[in-house]
Amino acid sequence: MRRVAMPLFLGCCSFLGGIVAVALGPRLTPVAVAQSPATSVAGTSPVLPASSSTQEATTRTDALRLSDRFEEIAHRVGPAVVAIEAVKPATKAGKTRSVEESGSGVLVRVAGQRGVLALTNNHVVSQAAPAQITVSLADNRIVKPSQVWTDPESDIAILRLDDENLATVSLGDSDRARVGQWVLAIGSPFGLNQTVTHGIISARDRSQISLGGTIRIKDFLQTDAAINPGSSGGPLVNLDGEVIGINTAIASHSGSNSGVAFSIPINLVRRVVKQLLEKGTVARGYLGLQVAMSFETADATRLGLDRAQGALVESIYPDTPAAAAGLKAGDVVLEVEGTTIRDENLFITFVSSLPAGQRIRLKVWRDRRALAMEAVVGDWATHLNRIRASNP
Repeated sequence: MRRVAMPLFLGCCSFLGGIVAVALGPRLTPVAVAQSPATSVAGTSPVLPASSSTQEATTRTDALRLSDRFEEIAHRVGPAVVAIEAVKPATKAGKTRSVEESGSGVLVRVAGQRGVLALTNNHVVSQAAPAQITVSLADNRIVKPSQVWTDPESDIAILRLDDENLATVSLGDSDRARVGQWVLAIGSPFGLNQTVTHGIISARDRSQISLGGTIRIKDFLQTDAAINPGSSGGPLVNLDGEVIGINTAIASHSGSNSGVAFSIPINLVRRVVKQLLEKGTVARGYLGLQVAMSFETADATRLGLDRAQGALVESIYPDTPAAAAGLKAGDVVLEVEGTTIRDENLFITFVSSLPAGQRIRLKVWRDRRALAMEAVVGDWATHLNRIRASNP
């Protein structure tokens, strides 16, 4: 009996223990949640995977925040954006009717200057007298400028408005503009005042575009924000509500927006505005040489360079700083004052920004080797006057 009773007793205990384990086990065992290994980026907290619905909600929230930001900037900057119309005299022989030009502008304040200044493009107001220029404000008021300054070479113009009670906007730092950065363009395309478009900075330092006319200083921000005829002179604005460019031109086969537009960097505008207000004109440096309109891969290969980069010298004018420095036709200017010269337009813009009388260092490619040279910058206005005097 003892031999039979003991195994029977132990079996009953095991059976009862199993029943208790099944009933209470889920309550006593910790629940394990499957998750990916926590990964962290320096300076951030571990990120846990989100469900698709959470991701969609986050995307919607981000989009709403961006939309709110656009709305805020448009509301803040819009009142400082104006429409400009100019009546210009006929320029072609035999043409008697005047020419009407329309564009945009942005109102700013400059320390030490009375009233408010409207920044715009020279090609919008060039050759028009102040009395023939009309500025339409955001509240539909119409005012006339009391004074106009223009710089055809950079396509910048300034209009003085004798009214202190006008909305203005702050200027940003175009040197900090980044490719891919969100921007807004505001202006009056096709006469549709207060039009706001958005896009990104597509590229910086664009210079290899042909604008014709008198525009010689070319160093643009490129954007895909929609800009059309009538937008010229309007502001390109960052998400801090600061003006980082003045919209100037578009690349288009049809004459309308094709997603490639160009703005003058506001830091260049600042330099021009400062000189126009202080001196009435812009002083620019020059060396006295003619550079090729392009420098192609074939040219670089022929000259023994490993990249198509630099300004190819076509000719040297006599009695100029370039001639005195010993520069020759066929040279390629690679650097000026340690700055790499990408193309002929950057070379022109860089030298133009230098003051007359400054001694500069040049790195020049000649006979398949680099040479170090020096030159003294001349005064561009003096050079032009000499040319005009010799060709009356």
